[in-house]
Amino acid sequence: MHFIDIIIFICYFLAMIGVGIYFFRKNTSADEYYVGNRNIKSWHIGLSVVATDVGGGFSIGLGGLGFALGISGSWMLLTGLLGAWLSAIFLIPKVYPLSSKLKLLTFPQIFLKLSGKKVFYAAAIITTIGYIGFTSSQILAGAKLASAAFSTINLKYAIILMGIIVVVYTSLGGIKAVIYTDTIQWIILLFGLILIGIPLGYISINKEVSMFQILPKSFFSFTNISLKTFFNWLITILPIWFVGMTLYQRIYASKDIKSAQKAWYLAGFLEYPFMAFLGVILGLFARVGAEIGLYEVIGGSIANMDPEMGLPIFLKTILPVGLLGIMLAAYFSAIMSTADSCLIAASGTMTNDLLGIHKDKSLKAFQLITLLIGVTSVYLAMSMTNVLEMMLYSYSIMVSGLLVPVLAIFYSKRINENAIFWSMITGGLVTLVLNLIDLKIFGIDANFYGIASSLIIYLVFSNFNKSLKGKV
Repeated sequence: MHFIDIIIFICYFLAMIGVGIYFFRKNTSADEYYVGNRNIKSWHIGLSVVATDVGGGFSIGLGGLGFALGISGSWMLLTGLLGAWLSAIFLIPKVYPLSSKLKLLTFPQIFLKLSGKKVFYAAAIITTIGYIGFTSSQILAGAKLASAAFSTINLKYAIILMGIIVVVYTSLGGIKAVIYTDTIQWIILLFGLILIGIPLGYISINKEVSMFQILPKSFFSFTNISLKTFFNWLITILPIWFVGMTLYQRIYASKDIKSAQKAWYLAGFLEYPFMAFLGVILGLFARVGAEIGLYEVIGGSIANMDPEMGLPIFLKTILPVGLLGIMLAAYFSAIMSTADSCLIAASGTMTNDLLGIHKDKSLKAFQLITLLIGVTSVYLAMSMTNVLEMMLYSYSIMVSGLLVPVLAIFYSKRINENAIFWSMITGGLVTLVLNLIDLKIFGIDANFYGIASSLIIYLVFSNFNKSLKGKV
């Protein structure tokens, strides 16, 4: 890699850390550190939402789907559009008034106010564990990109490098550093993909033979995935919009209900069709590059190659000096925009809910917890090899344990704490066990059975146990 690209790369990272230092000096309270004083503009929130949801896992993961499947991999982000718009209509009008009235800082605090302590602590544990997994997946995504771009850096050291950068500016600056860097990072990613990645990628693979002659027709079809695959994506990804701590923090940080809804509609549109097609098309270009021998295939053959490594290697091969540094910065933008959000979410639940540190305490306590969680995430990233697998695994446990309880507290006529608690525990455990033994009954993702069992347990307890607490 040319020194000019390295300089661009270093300057980008220094700028991100600089944002963290800037807000480190501005933050004065837990309210400011975790929810930005509840007055951030809708377009900042919207860009931060889509940057967080798409991020590194989906950016690198979509490239992998394009490499392996072609255009039909774009269906994965349709789930993001559906989730964003459904939650804008049905969730935000329920959540925002509660947040405004009670000055909530975390997602589990909703259960504390509407159900009870037992459910609150269960939700806090599930959320914290889930977001530590999320953070690890994003750090791993960045490390994969770095190790492909810099041949002298192995994956282990790349993970450590990514972890240091993300953890430093997030722990220093809190949610404002996260949201404003997300805005910058998403703009860099969009311009990088539209103005550099797509045009130069297309030119590089079509110099001699059309890509339509290289790949099977299935790569250019929207039906190259089964309904079962799409259902698995849907049942795993869509519900996260109703239980994701990163998203609740942004609802809390919005100025009002309409601003929050506007942000969610913007985020949904940017996910699908916008980012969905940009990601898979570049992955498809990378597959063509591998087929025509544009770069050396890792693993000896395309069949043995990690699809998620195709896009980083392709970009490294085709981009000239200067543009490579910008394009890599664009992809690192996506990765860090999710990693920082997941880290601050895990920190919020750990600090406020599990450890019970009072929100008026020194910011140093919040920053220290964020730092420690970041270190834990780096350690976990070293033990996983597949970005999309880690991210979907973390998603599934949270969704299975929390979706039914969330819908219950907002839409049930009476709230039964026991029903919610055992629904939460059962859903998470069923998914965890099925994932650990790698069992997919009828090829359906474990998340489906987790949600189904959660719903059954909730209905059983609701019918046979007396309601313990009325809705607030």
